[in-house]
Amino acid sequence: MESTARMTLHLALILLLLAFRARPSVAASESIKGSRETCDVEGEDFTVDKIPNTKCFNCICKNGFVECLKQQCPSIEGCYMLLDPRKDDCCQKCKGCVKNNIHHPSGTEWAEPNDPCRIYSCNAGVITESRLRCYTPCSNPTPPQPGQCCSTCSGCRVNGQKVTEERSVMTAEDPCVTCKCNNGRLTCAKKACPVLHCPASRIQYVPGDCCPKCKGFGKYLLPPRGACMLGTALHNTGSKFNLDECTRCSCKDAAIHCSKETCPVLECASEYQTKLPGRCCPQCPLIEESRAACTYAGKTYGDGETWKLDACKSCACQQGKVRCAMSMCPPLSTPCPPNSRLELPEGQCCPRCVESDGVCTVFGDPHYRTFDGKFFTFRGSCKYQLVSDCANQTFSIRVTNDARSTRLSAWTKTISLKIGDLKVNLGQKMRVKVNGQRVEVPYRMNNRVDINRTLDSIVVSTFLGIKILWDGISFLEVSAPTTYRNKLCGLCGNFNSVPKDDMLNRKGKLMTDPVNFGNSWAVGTKRVCSRTKHHTVQRGCKLRKDHRLCNRLRSTIFESCHRKVNPAMYYKACLQDMCECPSENCYCESFMAYAHDCQRLGIQLPHWRKSTRCRTVWDTTPVFHHHSELPLIFFDDAVAPMSPANHSSSGSLTHRRRSG
Repeated sequence: MESTARMTLHLALILLLLAFRARPSVAASESIKGSRETCDVEGEDFTVDKIPNTKCFNCICKNGFVECLKQQCPSIEGCYMLLDPRKDDCCQKCKGCVKNNIHHPSGTEWAEPNDPCRIYSCNAGVITESRLRCYTPCSNPTPPQPGQCCSTCSGCRVNGQKVTEERSVMTAEDPCVTCKCNNGRLTCAKKACPVLHCPASRIQYVPGDCCPKCKGFGKYLLPPRGACMLGTALHNTGSKFNLDECTRCSCKDAAIHCSKETCPVLECASEYQTKLPGRCCPQCPLIEESRAACTYAGKTYGDGETWKLDACKSCACQQGKVRCAMSMCPPLSTPCPPNSRLELPEGQCCPRCVESDGVCTVFGDPHYRTFDGKFFTFRGSCKYQLVSDCANQTFSIRVTNDARSTRLSAWTKTISLKIGDLKVNLGQKMRVKVNGQRVEVPYRMNNRVDINRTLDSIVVSTFLGIKILWDGISFLEVSAPTTYRNKLCGLCGNFNSVPKDDMLNRKGKLMTDPVNFGNSWAVGTKRVCSRTKHHTVQRGCKLRKDHRLCNRLRSTIFESCHRKVNPAMYYKACLQDMCECPSENCYCESFMAYAHDCQRLGIQLPHWRKSTRCRTVWDTTPVFHHHSELPLIFFDDAVAPMSPANHSSSGSLTHRRRSG
């Protein structure tokens, strides 16, 4: 008998060692190592032959780099019964359970078909059976519906905390009590914790949590045929054993099945709960008298009164006892999916991933980056529909381009925003008109439009959520909320997260040539076109000088952003802009577009203007420069793409112009 026990212990130690040795190989398979691949076509799918098992990765062109995301896999945290993936699988999985010839994945729960109060859970091959304990925090509950275990209460509040269909609530006194809301009816129940299948040293208890968890992951060697393993202990087939005062288990057909008692719901704080030796469940002390009022943090509350501690926790006074409840945030996949961001709304308890607004950028000679990220150049010198709500006609934005005495080039000259009977015009040198009347910035109109200025731009914000950022020269950004997804049309594309179909003409036909695509969105008569036969600009391309000026994009000035946004497209646009540049600073538009893209990714470039001698259109304290007859002043700026900011009176602002 003693030798058998010794062999069991020895085997258990070997198994434990194997479990820990398995962990590094699992972690290593979850990432790709190597050099970064560059790309030109934003949003295009890529196949990277160098990646092993490439079908498990989705690779696309994002910000000029090939970005590969591994297929989403179920979490393996806490599992020490990892299975080797099959040939066609991309994910490692935890061992599941079989009950009545039905397979249940690890981490799932199910109820007995004929007894909804009997609950089963599967954890790394171990089945835990228990019964629900119902809790009704109201005096007149409604009996359970067929197929349901617990009675329900009208209204979805527990101890002052609101319960929603997306978010459940647990009580502070007993974190194993979970309350859910469905169609305005509240259901509260307590479940027993599942039996854990991991080494005792890996079991983690977190204060305030209902159940302990296994920390880490690994892979045990399978036990001898017919035997069972729980933790690091082996059990013979047909054996029965007590795991603790609440849990009795058995080994049958190489699987562990445990029955666990669910303790009654407790209504006293955890510090008053006691557990007698040999008993399964803790208990509350007997209360001799009931008081009507409660005292909490030195303040007295009347019976039935509720109060909030913070966005996630609230309390109620119930017959002299303080009862609290806490919101349980749903599981959150981080990082958030592409084109979304993590957000914690003001006054809310739970963060969530929300879709980011779409941004269309126009800069230089004009280069366009659509809402979905497609990059193209269209040098039309007429008036065009930049973006419009083609589904419900709630707004439209048109741009007029100016050839500025060049043979091939053009730049955005004016912008026209129309929302119903409201019309906003943005012109050169930050001139703003509303319904035909010149206005001074800041300007506000009946909660329909706000016009403010930042250090380098005018920002127009509308009640529709549409925003325009304009630098008063030729740089333009339009921001659209996700409510307009798949509803837009024009040069900025359709905002459906698919760059490939952005070049749809007015009739819905997909174009491949940017010139034909751009011309299809022309509006107005030819009188608004500015291309003439007389070309006064004689500059031409000065390759060495242009490369030297544009090469600043690839210098240390922007270095902190190079790993996030590939500067190649902006560098190419910069060289093109310099060829027919009416002045010497046409490179600034590409620099500004790159800086704005970087800031949207959280990378600050506070001194890029000063380092590149790029100036803004504002003209405060005069300091004259030989390239312009208007005042020029340099400053250390903070770019603020698509977000209004207060103009600092201490910052010196400058003027920049294209025409010589």
